[in-house]
Amino acid sequence: MSDAEILPPADDQRIVDLRKALEERYLSYALSTITQRALPDVRDGLKPVHRRIIHAMRLLKLDPNQGYKKSARIVGDVIGKFHPHGDQSIYDALVRLAQDFALRYPLVDGQGNFGNIDGDSAAAMRYTESRMTDVATRLLEGIGENAIDFKPTYDGEDEEPVVLPSNFPNLLANGSTGIAVGMATSIPPHNVAELCEAALHLIHHPDATAQELQHFVPGPDFPTGGILVESASSIAHSYATGRGSFRLRAKWEIEESARGVYLIVVTEIPYAVQKSRLVEKIAELLLAKKLPLLKDVRDESSDDIRLVLEPRARTVDAVILMEQLFKTTDLETRFPLNLNVLDKGAIPKVMSLGQAIRAWLEHRKEVLVRRSNYRLGQIAHRLEVLGGYIIAYLNLDEVIRIIREEDDAKAELMATFELSDVQAEAILNMRLRSLRKLEELELRKEHASLTDEKGHIEALLASDKRQWGAIATEIGDLKTVYGKDTALGARRTLLADAPKADLAEVTEAFIEREPITVILSEKGWIRALKGHTTEIDEKGFKAGDRLKLTFKAETTDKLLMLTTGGKVYTLGGDKLPGGRGQGEPVRIMVDIEEGQDIVDIFIYRPGAKRIIASSSGYGFIVGEDEMIANTRKGKQILNVGAPDEAKLLVPCVGDRVAVIGENRKMIVFPLTQLAEMSRGKGVRLQRYKDGGISDLKTFYAADGLTWTDSSGRTFTKPMEDLTEWISDRASAGRQPPNGFPRNNKFTG
Repeated sequence: MSDAEILPPADDQRIVDLRKALEERYLSYALSTITQRALPDVRDGLKPVHRRIIHAMRLLKLDPNQGYKKSARIVGDVIGKFHPHGDQSIYDALVRLAQDFALRYPLVDGQGNFGNIDGDSAAAMRYTESRMTDVATRLLEGIGENAIDFKPTYDGEDEEPVVLPSNFPNLLANGSTGIAVGMATSIPPHNVAELCEAALHLIHHPDATAQELQHFVPGPDFPTGGILVESASSIAHSYATGRGSFRLRAKWEIEESARGVYLIVVTEIPYAVQKSRLVEKIAELLLAKKLPLLKDVRDESSDDIRLVLEPRARTVDAVILMEQLFKTTDLETRFPLNLNVLDKGAIPKVMSLGQAIRAWLEHRKEVLVRRSNYRLGQIAHRLEVLGGYIIAYLNLDEVIRIIREEDDAKAELMATFELSDVQAEAILNMRLRSLRKLEELELRKEHASLTDEKGHIEALLASDKRQWGAIATEIGDLKTVYGKDTALGARRTLLADAPKADLAEVTEAFIEREPITVILSEKGWIRALKGHTTEIDEKGFKAGDRLKLTFKAETTDKLLMLTTGGKVYTLGGDKLPGGRGQGEPVRIMVDIEEGQDIVDIFIYRPGAKRIIASSSGYGFIVGEDEMIANTRKGKQILNVGAPDEAKLLVPCVGDRVAVIGENRKMIVFPLTQLAEMSRGKGVRLQRYKDGGISDLKTFYAADGLTWTDSSGRTFTKPMEDLTEWISDRASAGRQPPNGFPRNNKFTG
């Protein structure tokens, strides 16, 4: 075959800009996804697939008081007439509409296995049966009365509704989630009675703020219950902007066990959480020893949820245990709010709560006007027919004669009695059996009734106030049917504040409490030996390195470390390297600045205080709570400038301060002369001509000043023997008492 036969004719060859072609095609796909798949319409809260399912069920006459039909029949009709997509995707959408744990107000009444909260899927569509619920019929109310527009179906053979009349605030009541191209939606379900109250308030106060509406709609109402622990201010901001999130927790209670140990029973779990997966996650954490306060978890659920959590011991605080589980499992979740909907079915828009309710109200008003005009047309037609019937009744013999004898009875009737085409046709189509009913009184009574109804409708259409009054009446009826005193309308999600739990205790609960011995070398290598020991192997240090300090602690302790630059760093006892080997440099764990060394490291005690001092003799009192640093960079406590550096950080317990300098001069002054600060340079403790501070100690005047020499002997000087050293701070001081250690330290 020649090349000429392979290549298409020259005039069929086109050069296409690939970028432009892709942009056009992807934009078309994106618009289709946004408007026809992922985002709900603000007016009826439905996506096209759900709207088509409900419409198909209406055509099959699957009303709540009718019998069920196979789900496969419904899915088949939806595919064949309205929605040419996969049968499984349509059936999945139908199943969700029937699940009372997925939808706050189900639209489908399902018979058979429609799945469960454990995540088990529904039975095949050939086994299950469906019909509409009362909520679905409310969405369809007035659809046959020209309440909404219809559009041709995909094949042009039929028509489908553009939007449903929606006598139910479905968007906010049932919520919606979806991911489109470049945008998404996430709307939690709400309580209908509360939405009705907010809608009624908006009718009378169109400019109501989100804060005002929050009095009526305090937060979402999830079908699975739970406890909403989001703050009121956060909820108000979310509703005002249309974006935010809601913190939802499981509902739990304590049950006393016969064995003397209490049990925690979870009775409600957060929305959209699969119970079986939740139990598996807790069990995995339990096996991984990441829940040291929990002994066992059991699923004892039947129709109601019952997850049993058994604590390790009776002494375990239930609140701390639950806080630990809330942090690590889906017993606490955040449900996002992204009120991104299709405004008037065409334009994606993020709305506030008030805008979404107002859009539904405007739709209800449009439906009311269209239904009223439709009814006016029906009345006008019936009045015209009745007028013809009355004429026929008054001239019955002549009418019968004309019908029997005239060739064109219709034209003759119209000419003889001045009837319209509609009236003449109605008389000709009348059955003989109806003649006995054509009593003038009955005809005129119906005529008067319809005329009166026509006047009311015309008055309604002429008055905006009356229209809103009619809508308010409809909403009031809806609120009564789904009130909070009804089984379906009762609020399920409680609103509460999260219990106050000590964050430190919660964090500590994740750590297995074990004794350790912390070892720090001169060159800054740190490690933790298991258990409490006093025997430190000198071989455990690198060449040229040696022990700097050691102390006993526990894995749950926080350690505070001071460097010469005046910064304090926080280390976790459980995060220290093990005792095998030589440990790791502290600089790997925290960001110690170049040229700075470690001064001291000790166990953090909440509420305790210490005196921090620089080598030049400046210092102040600081609380250990103020020294906690949450980052690797540490926290600046003492401000020092070279060559000055931080030198001491000693416990502050007493009412007197004793300071000794490198010049071997000591002073004693009241603790009240020192200020308490969280950061700064401090005040002068002792004045020096040469050198700086050597050591510092606090003590109670009643107990006297004690020190220990290099031999381990302890000496005590009562206050009456310290008279010559007592002065104000910033004094030079005098030589220490006889027997004071030569290294100028209070602890030899």
